[in-house]
Amino acid sequence: MFDNLSDRLQEALGDVRSRGKLTEEDVSKAMRQVRLALLEADVNFKVVKEFTGAVKERALGAEVLSSLNPGQQVVKIVGDELTELMGGAGGRDIAFARGGPTVVLMAGLQGSGKTTACAKLARQLREEKGHDVALAACDLQRPAAVDQLLKVGGQAGAAVYEQGTGRDPVDVAEWALDQAKADRRDVLIVDTAGRLHVDAELMDQLARIKKCTKPHNVLLVLDAMTGQDAVNVAEAFAGATAFDGVLLSKLDGDARGGAALSVKALTGKPILYASTGEKLDAFERFHPDRMAQRILGMGDVMSLIEKAESTMDERKAEELERKIKKNQFTLDDFLEQLHQVRSMGPLQGLLKMIPGVGQQLGALQLDDRELDRLQAIITSMTRAERANPRIIDGSRRRRIARGSGTTVQAVSQLVKQFAQMQKMMRQLSQGKMPSLQQLAGGR
Repeated sequence: MFDNLSDRLQEALGDVRSRGKLTEEDVSKAMRQVRLALLEADVNFKVVKEFTGAVKERALGAEVLSSLNPGQQVVKIVGDELTELMGGAGGRDIAFARGGPTVVLMAGLQGSGKTTACAKLARQLREEKGHDVALAACDLQRPAAVDQLLKVGGQAGAAVYEQGTGRDPVDVAEWALDQAKADRRDVLIVDTAGRLHVDAELMDQLARIKKCTKPHNVLLVLDAMTGQDAVNVAEAFAGATAFDGVLLSKLDGDARGGAALSVKALTGKPILYASTGEKLDAFERFHPDRMAQRILGMGDVMSLIEKAESTMDERKAEELERKIKKNQFTLDDFLEQLHQVRSMGPLQGLLKMIPGVGQQLGALQLDDRELDRLQAIITSMTRAERANPRIIDGSRRRRIARGSGTTVQAVSQLVKQFAQMQKMMRQLSQGKMPSLQQLAGGR
């Protein structure tokens, strides 16, 4: 979503980043480019004006201009201000009740991805925090909304409380809360009716559901693809009924980023979660500081570590370490690591979390097809070949190439690269650092 904005901001700051000395004109020129980049990203004009004003005021301070590396200081200031613009360092989470179920009321326009977002939140709270979660089907306005919640709720491993479509949504919400209490659920997520616009009748219904369930959190689901309109919706909701935070959906789309950068400044409500793909696990806490780092091309190591920790089995990690130390790492182990990488998300997104790599990728489009190709080659090998690739001669390579739908050259390249990988692993396990030439794939 932020790719274009990220490129433009890095381009705008590229000149000042490399300078050993800055003048007021240098800073002003960079801020003009930053302002254009933000406006093109559909960020609210008032927000852009205040943002660039704050950055310029700090950047022109004597402490920055007289520092040894003023360009880097300016980049840091932009990062700090972006973080503050999106909600401040660290980010926030929903509030949990001390006793009884924590009630989360979900609201949003029709088509914003609200029902799927309910299931994604349920899955995260259940799998990552160990909560017993139930969903209440109170969206009786949209045809098949109840059926959809039953389906995605089941996929998320959450109980779904529903009474069909013939009852009053307020009665269903009240009944679902009683059920959650009786079943001793930790969390109840209430899916309410999506609306085509902020109309009085449905806002009144939302207010009545809110009154009877007394939610600990009211989350507004906003479609990031709608840009500045999403912020207008948030402002309208804020005027009609109080909400505690925003769940930004479709953050993986080609939206320009205006909603994420404007909503906190204009409504005072932070973004708590972001939906980053179609699958239920494509969902994460929103960390303004980490997002600012991504936008400025600085990577996001913390999120990468968290993804790795959530997918890596501790026992398997210890076994892998033992195999590397004993030089027993095979292509079967390599294939298992490929599966681990795939479970963490799209390859392009993972690489951008590594500092400096995002800038090097440029326009190169990396996707999972490369991993598919590697997997096809490895699974076309016999067990003996995967355990010891050195036995793979010319005839074996031709057979593997036919079986995987690739070329003999592709098979040879994988075998060669795996041998280099094993060599580097041996050196690392012995406390030796490989040369830069080896890391680059040389001999």
